Amino acid sequence: MQGLFAVFRKEFRDHFSSNRFVILFALIAMVSFITCYMAGLHLKENLEGLATTEFPFLMLFSTPGALFSMVQFVAFFGPLIGLVLGFDSINRERAHGTLIKLISQPIYRDAVINGKFLAGVATISIMLLSIVLVVSGLGMAFVGLVPGIEELWRLFVYMIISIFYISFWLGVSILFSILFRSIATSALASAALWIFLSFFISLGADVVANTVAPVDRQKETKPEILIKNVRVKEMVSLSSPMVLYSEATAIIIDPMRKTTRSLVLMSPMEKLLSSRFQNPLPLGQSIIVVFPHITALIAITLICFAISYLVFMVQEIRT
Repeated sequence: MQGLFAVFRKEFRDHFSSNRFVILFALIAMVSFITCYMAGLHLKENLEGLATTEFPFLMLFSTPGALFSMVQFVAFFGPLIGLVLGFDSINRERAHGTLIKLISQPIYRDAVINGKFLAGVATISIMLLSIVLVVSGLGMAFVGLVPGIEELWRLFVYMIISIFYISFWLGVSILFSILFRSIATSALASAALWIFLSFFISLGADVVANTVAPVDRQKETKPEILIKNVRVKEMVSLSSPMVLYSEATAIIIDPMRKTTRSLVLMSPMEKLLSSRFQNPLPLGQSIIVVFPHITALIAITLICFAISYLVFMVQEIRT
């Protein structure tokens, strides 16, 4: 595609030279380092327990600091990176009158949208890689932990999932920047969708579950009603990208977790067998457990960008 690299290079340079990017990256990096430091203090105080842990290095990312762990922080606030990078990617060009000049050059229209999205994805990848490397370095220097081969592979898979997760929000913000000519409107719409999908879906899941299968807290509830309540809540919650990402990364980062379900009923024989097999899951098995979550994240990211692509290609561009 003619002009793709030129648009990519220009957008990539603009991202790293913008003040808002520097401020956002500094804020996220600072909170990540503080969280890692708090987690490192907790791990350093429990060195005897770390000696019996098979994957202690991953605990730097899964152990909560003052409020949350590194994985939880990215789940909650990682979308802000994608939203900030893309909420004015198209309507800013319209406002400045540079979009019509750009496509009047020997540059195909699809190269504009593809270059902007790829530049955002590359920026997100560099940010996440930098944060993970610095947190890993602090953990090795402060606690003395050295990652093993499987831990490195798990961090790599975690990085891939995180890139797709934040890229979904990048696609959302680009879509709103195409639909709305006002930069403020696209920013507000992006933030509103993030708040709704990340926080209000969980509240709605409780309401739907209690409506379909009411649970009386003061009386004993039948097991089948309780199971139905939990299943409905889980199904509704999975419509949130944050829940998909949180469950997927929790299994990848914590090898001792073997299921994403919050309620698992077992027979006495199953309990006996599970108590005898408390070894961590291999990486391949962990990926199989969360494969539907990973597939869903990749799918919604590609679908969101495809919608942005189609809308931009058929949209009329005026001077």
